[in-house]
Amino acid sequence: MTTPVYGIIFNRDNTDPRPAQASDLSVIGLVLPGDDADETVFPLNEPVDFNTGDPAYLAKLGSGDLMRAVIAIDDQLADLQTSARVVAVRVAQGEDDAESISNIIGSRTATTAAGHVGTGLYALLRSGSQLGVIPRLLGCPGYTWQTSIVGGEVQANPICAALPSICSELLAHAIVGGPGAGPTDTQAWFETLTSGRLIAVDAWRRVQEGTGSRLEDGVAAILGIGARVDFRHGGYPFHSFSGQQVQGTLGLKNYYPFSLVDGATAGQEMLALHVGVIARGEAGVETAIASNGFVFAGVWNADPDPLWHFYNKSRGRDWAHLALLKSIRLRLGVENVTPHGVQAVLNDMVAIGQNLINNQCSVGFKVGFEADKNSPDDLRQGKFRVYFATEEPAPITQVTIDSRPNYAALVAELGTLVAQAATLPAQYLQ
Repeated sequence: MTTPVYGIIFNRDNTDPRPAQASDLSVIGLVLPGDDADETVFPLNEPVDFNTGDPAYLAKLGSGDLMRAVIAIDDQLADLQTSARVVAVRVAQGEDDAESISNIIGSRTATTAAGHVGTGLYALLRSGSQLGVIPRLLGCPGYTWQTSIVGGEVQANPICAALPSICSELLAHAIVGGPGAGPTDTQAWFETLTSGRLIAVDAWRRVQEGTGSRLEDGVAAILGIGARVDFRHGGYPFHSFSGQQVQGTLGLKNYYPFSLVDGATAGQEMLALHVGVIARGEAGVETAIASNGFVFAGVWNADPDPLWHFYNKSRGRDWAHLALLKSIRLRLGVENVTPHGVQAVLNDMVAIGQNLINNQCSVGFKVGFEADKNSPDDLRQGKFRVYFATEEPAPITQVTIDSRPNYAALVAELGTLVAQAATLPAQYLQ
């Protein structure tokens, strides 16, 4: 017997609500070719976790698409932010884009040389169990715009078609780049996207390469901006990437006409499709997106439901769901279905909601237990249902200013003039 018959016993009580446990939704997942990368550090079809500022890994990336994407991400980081965290899967370079796309998609059932199941994008599904980290901002820059025509209809890009199920399993979002050919072709491409977990952009830009330059799909740069914005907000993914300078940009493939006050411009038409764009600043032009630089604009995902078409809201709700998972799983099998046990779960939920309020990530929340959603039979089986209602703040997208005359100002001015004149002394002939 270890319990003393004459003494003191200490028991740690776990009835207090647990504080919100954050998940990192800024980890970037890249699946790209890189034939000259170091095969030991980056074996084919295996997820590799590294920091983009780590010289030991940078030296092993080679010179292909994977290296270019990592450099583009690094170019976008915030002050004092030395690295983004990346989970990279290197795949073989194909003879053409179609073969490379096939390698990027990979197979859910194929086996790698190391004996792991899942290649290409499906290798990311192993990152949690193998690496202890899950990427939740995905991208395959340069390979999501290619479409085909079958029977006169545009067919979806194969990577864009494969990504939604992978994003759903990882609770991730993917940034996908369009063809960069103007509103008409971009609309045809956008219409093939099937998930609110896809964030569509048309962001082709020109970047330095050696003594010359090349065109680059801006997906990697916007992934880097995502890491920058999350970093600036303490890791809370409740803010859009819009309004940010796209660093390292020499120019754009398409200088879409853009005006903050005129929707009949190509840039505004792209945004109306919910496709993000990069626009150039113009000094002295008040209706431009900025006075200088190259600025990303885009706050939407591809969800047709207006309740969830802002990606800061859908990413923020993912954060909340993961926080709820981390807290409530500690109650499973530990607490009983009693008023005390149910209240403990509700208290954990309140702590998470209050955390969101404190960090301006929610404009209000409520938790509760609804009688009509529960039954005595469920309670007998150890089951009950509660709700967590929260409203993530929307990004500012439109400000309407009612500019009008102010007659009251004239009334006030008249009173001032009368009072002022009354102070003047009378003058008389001497």
